[in-house]
Amino acid sequence: MFKTLANVFRIPDLRKKILITLLILTLYRLGSFIPIPGVSGTELKSFFARQTGSIFDLLNLFVGGNFERASIFALGIMPYITASIVIQLLGSIVPYFEKLRKEGADGQKKLNQITRYCTVALAAFNAITVTVGLVNMQGATGPVVPQPNFLFHLTGVITLVTGTMIVMWLGEQITEYGIGNGISLIIFAGIIARYPEGFINLFRTRFNSVSGVITSLLAIAVMILATAAIIFVTEAVRKIPVQYAKRIVGRKVYGGQSTYIPLRVNTAGVIPIIFAQSILMFPATLITLFQGGEAEVGSFWYNMRIWFSPGHWVYTILYVGLIIFFAYFYTAIVLNPTEMAENMIKYGGHIPGKKPGKKTAEYISSVLTRITLPGAVFFALIALLPEIMTNVFKLPFYFGGTGLIIVVGVALDTLKQIESHLIMRHYDGFMKRGKLRGRAS
Repeated sequence: MFKTLANVFRIPDLRKKILITLLILTLYRLGSFIPIPGVSGTELKSFFARQTGSIFDLLNLFVGGNFERASIFALGIMPYITASIVIQLLGSIVPYFEKLRKEGADGQKKLNQITRYCTVALAAFNAITVTVGLVNMQGATGPVVPQPNFLFHLTGVITLVTGTMIVMWLGEQITEYGIGNGISLIIFAGIIARYPEGFINLFRTRFNSVSGVITSLLAIAVMILATAAIIFVTEAVRKIPVQYAKRIVGRKVYGGQSTYIPLRVNTAGVIPIIFAQSILMFPATLITLFQGGEAEVGSFWYNMRIWFSPGHWVYTILYVGLIIFFAYFYTAIVLNPTEMAENMIKYGGHIPGKKPGKKTAEYISSVLTRITLPGAVFFALIALLPEIMTNVFKLPFYFGGTGLIIVVGVALDTLKQIESHLIMRHYDGFMKRGKLRGRAS
């Protein structure tokens, strides 16, 4: 391991990419502590101290604590992520976007431009919601916004939208000049930034009694097992063998080799969880923001806020159901069995024992249906892990769910990119011997 780390910094190009990435992430973290004008940091902190395990705590996780500090990056990169996902889905449904997707570099450039416009629109809407919510929040001794007026809303919206565009630009710079996917690394940095403080609080509050030590050690063991399980399922694939017939073109022989189609158990990744959370958070977030959490007990709005809050059985059932639904929905959009079967025919390939064309498409579809269910159920359980950790182990910070899946996925992707640089220059990679090869049948 240490030898491999030393090799990383022996390659000038790779060393430069890593240093640029670290520099940009440092700038992002520094910007996270610059507050928007007109907000009382003390009152806001006291408000969030009462929100452990709530919707606000979950929203705060994705922006690396920026929401809790009301920083210029309080919206984070989520408007861009949402816009990107929507445009990607439209690329498989709407003919215009599908045409742009197939036009290559020029089409992708137009799609990126449309995504940026959508990001600005979403960021503006979210910024208005946040400023209104801040005005309605009450701290321990007074309001979070001492002087709520039009100027506060105007400066707040401009600051938050600008902050989102800066974060998006920083992510693009990492992708172009650094290592890994910049947008993913921005989210990664924001999520893991909260872990050290969380573990320090865990050790400080629990390691003063035997029962506390045992509970904490059990919680850490569950964390390790959950992380290992996510790595295994993320890397797990179902290989469908494909045989290509020999073709003679002139004096050259093409084809004749055997290969396979790797179908991932978790094709949709973290997107089903993000979609499910977005849908379920929307009503409760609006009610809480615009009423400041002060809806009358027993009223319709009060019950709606409770029903759509994490931990309630209505929220849990809907959450799991939506995750499984969106796992199938997104997989159906991304992978088209009919198109895959047609491409096999075009290049002279076939699945042994299956007739080319319709039968091949039906077989691929049936395999996708079977392997998507366990993957979706597993990630639904991981999505519920934060509630389990909070209720069973009384964990003082948010662990699991979307955040953990993103952290594991981004870490694996970045390590693979670093390893590819090492292997190209004839160095040993990180995963030479201990590489995980998950399989699902």
